[in-house]
Amino acid sequence: MSHFKTINPANEDILAKYQYYSTDHIRAAINDCDRAWQDWKVQSFSSRSSLLMNLSNLLLTKKKELAEEITNEMGKPFTQSIAEIEKCSWVCEFYAVNGEGFLHPEMIESDASKSYVSYEPLGVVFAVMPWNFPYWQVIRFAAPALMAGNAALLKHSPNTSGCALSIEKLFLEAGFPKDLFKTVLADIPQIEEIVSDPRVAAVTLTGSTKAGKSLAALSGKYLKKTVLELGGSDPYIILEDADLELATEACVTGRLINSGQSCIAAKRFIVTAAIADDFTDLIHQKLNAKQVGDPYDKESDIGPLAREDLRDQLDNQVKASIQSGAKCLLGGNKLEGKGFYYPPTLLTNVTKGMTAYSEELFGPVASIITVKDNEEAIHVANDSIYGLGSAIFSRNITTAELIASKINAGSTFINSFVKSDPRLPFGGIKESGYGRELSHIGIKEFVNTKTVYLK
Repeated sequence: MSHFKTINPANEDILAKYQYYSTDHIRAAINDCDRAWQDWKVQSFSSRSSLLMNLSNLLLTKKKELAEEITNEMGKPFTQSIAEIEKCSWVCEFYAVNGEGFLHPEMIESDASKSYVSYEPLGVVFAVMPWNFPYWQVIRFAAPALMAGNAALLKHSPNTSGCALSIEKLFLEAGFPKDLFKTVLADIPQIEEIVSDPRVAAVTLTGSTKAGKSLAALSGKYLKKTVLELGGSDPYIILEDADLELATEACVTGRLINSGQSCIAAKRFIVTAAIADDFTDLIHQKLNAKQVGDPYDKESDIGPLAREDLRDQLDNQVKASIQSGAKCLLGGNKLEGKGFYYPPTLLTNVTKGMTAYSEELFGPVASIITVKDNEEAIHVANDSIYGLGSAIFSRNITTAELIASKINAGSTFINSFVKSDPRLPFGGIKESGYGRELSHIGIKEFVNTKTVYLK
């Protein structure tokens, strides 16, 4: 069994050392999880709801120590880590209150004397989750999955293993049955062992497109239902009549949240030529005012990137774009000293064929693409392998909604940056994945939608 360690990205200190679970350990965890599910699936919605509310309250009670674990392991500014835990509490409360109603049998008229659709739990849902929102991504899938009567098995990103183990403890502390939520410290080659197990009913992954394709292939091999939330290169279209102060503020916020390490971060700013210079000047001013530093310092807007290799990859993408003709107005080089810091960076003159045009840049790098009119803006927005989020800025709501209908993405936000909300479905199309999380739609992804017909 191989060993690995977690590293604080702000100062490069080793936080902890771990050992991947053995095959026997993983098989035992699946067995325990499945056994816990056999009892859980017949529990009442009110029982499940009560425990979810316990978890919601526990998250708020312990939010400071949980937020510290997030910041220590992946470098998120501490105030944002607090917000992440608060959002986890919200999604638990949302499904505790609404889950039963979402899954209430649906009566349907037919030639039967009675016919309806019932929603029944599938079993153990295996989740492969990323490091960038180490609590939110997990609770986002687990709250609806458990409310629906499923069990949950988590394989988290190695660099947030402390968070992964703490989440398992939280479910126990909230009163959930032992083994209903299990964390396994599994290495990538062990994933097939888990997916192939007949006791695993479904699979969900949030992560890169490459990882999603690999897991989808495995899941297809073993005929397991999947939901995939993958990479994104969200276009933000700024029309000629946009409120530039509103637009630039939203663009900067959307680009820098989580130090730019978000699948739904604002990544490509598509600006009509008539306002491109004014937009660029404002964006430059706002980005230049942002502070990079210690994630525990309240003055820091941007913390370190989560790992050294991620910072190096981002730096290579920026430099490749500059070599291809992009102009760097701000930033563009790794910061010296301890920690995996990268400054806010602004690229202009970005055109098709450049890395900044076609690839996802996971960090505080903004790319400006100038277009001549609205039709070209739509074309550029859709000229991507990704289709996760998108945004449009315009004072003309009718025009904005018309353009929104032509954007190939899982969501379009008008005059706002893209964000997830428990009340709204969340997910993407194309190489950003498939399926939806959150809302009444998300809770129905991992249930058996069963027709019952009485004559």
